Amino acid sequence: MTKQISVIGLGYIGLPTAVILANLGHIVYGMDTDVSKICAIQQAQITTTEPELADALKSAVQSGRLFVSSDVKKADIFLIAVPTPLKADLTADLSYLQQAIQQISPHLQKGNLVIIESTVPVGTTEKVAQWLQHLRPDLSFPLFFQNTADVQIAYCPERVLPSKMMQELVQNDRVIGGLTPACTQSAVDFYQDVVQGKCLATNAKTAEMCKLTENSFRDVNIAFANELSLICDQQGIDVWELIKLANHHPRVDILQPGVGVGGHCIAVDPYFICSQSPEQAKLIRTAREVNNHKPVWVVEKIKVAVADLMMAKNCRPDEIKIACLGLSFKADVDDLRESPAVLITQALAQWHQGEIWAVEPHIQTLPVILANQVKLTDFSTAVQQADIIVHLVKHSCFATIKPDSTQVYLDFCGATV
Repeated sequence: MTKQISVIGLGYIGLPTAVILANLGHIVYGMDTDVSKICAIQQAQITTTEPELADALKSAVQSGRLFVSSDVKKADIFLIAVPTPLKADLTADLSYLQQAIQQISPHLQKGNLVIIESTVPVGTTEKVAQWLQHLRPDLSFPLFFQNTADVQIAYCPERVLPSKMMQELVQNDRVIGGLTPACTQSAVDFYQDVVQGKCLATNAKTAEMCKLTENSFRDVNIAFANELSLICDQQGIDVWELIKLANHHPRVDILQPGVGVGGHCIAVDPYFICSQSPEQAKLIRTAREVNNHKPVWVVEKIKVAVADLMMAKNCRPDEIKIACLGLSFKADVDDLRESPAVLITQALAQWHQGEIWAVEPHIQTLPVILANQVKLTDFSTAVQQADIIVHLVKHSCFATIKPDSTQVYLDFCGATV
């Protein structure tokens, strides 16, 4: 059955979701406050390299079922996918979500379903009901009217991997939690017509915590690998060989260490737990500290390499060219959000007197924090001309690297393993 669906926020999750819904036959009204983004989408243009999204967007626009604007439209279902970044005090910034609620409130009517997909602290879905009840006292909402609410409210977090969004938005199981059993069922009924994976019903608080738990689990396991790499470096042990050997144990599966943790989920979501349960979340908080320290350790290792090369060549620091391979937060994507590779490159540019080159084939321009200090260059030039090559991200296009004996090569992501 065709629904009218309003998708609030056309970012990394909202746009692919809107496109998929439109291509499934629904009438989709996409809303975003970024006017330039709206114009680009109307012309079926995207600025990301997410596979399959460009063709799917073109199909959705040509179908006449995807409409995008900076205004909210009336709909049957309102799906909210806005950012929830960290504030300076490491708590969740819910201002974008609150603004989205304010924007949809005038358009709500009896029988509507509101779904939040943004990652939020536990209890936020209840706050949404409170906000809406205050904004629209003429309607009834869950919490206040358990079985007779005019508008149903549920939480369903996204759980997708960049570079595989178009598949995983459809194929992955979804955890769906409403404020009441009726809310949960309404959301399950909607997602069952959209996804091929299982729709796992629960309550809103459990669904909110599930998203935070998944990413905190990943963060803790990455922290173990990163801490192990520091220990092995101090002990003179090849961490890559060690992990390979240890993983032959039938019940051991250690992840690969890297330069830290980035992205919009794993580097952020654990803080939502820590801020709400500071006394209980000791391991989760420590994992964050370990992963946040890894870029600092990487920079110190590079500084040592620069000093050693200056002594070996009897040269000045401004004569040494450093190439940083990779800026994205993970391999083979263009996403720079919370990227430790960007932080490392920035720290080097602020410290080093010589040239700093960045090699990131998935972007056209450098982020603002690097633009005036770093030169974006191609892989071939960097590998041939740099004195120190710093491998930060394991992009598949870097697999052919073969530094010569005159260059210092520092592999922090296991690219040569």
